[in-house]
Amino acid sequence: MGIGKLIEEVAGAVAADEAVEAVDPNAGFLTKAAAAVAGFEGVSKLTDVLKEKEQEPAADNSSDQNG
Repeated sequence: MGIGKLIEEVAGAVAADEAVEAVDPNAGFLTKAAAAVAGFEGVSKLTDVLKEKEQEPAADNSSDQNG
């Protein structure tokens, strides 16, 4: 695991925690913890999907030309 990926995942956890705080200022510890875990995992999955999309060959897009 690279430091960049860890930073992205932590940022996702912090953003999710802040979102919960904005929606429910009286949210409990378990709610905030669940949001942080979801944000952490969500960013991890999203970056994996984006990397897969970047690695797809450009030939797939070139076969869909009209003309």
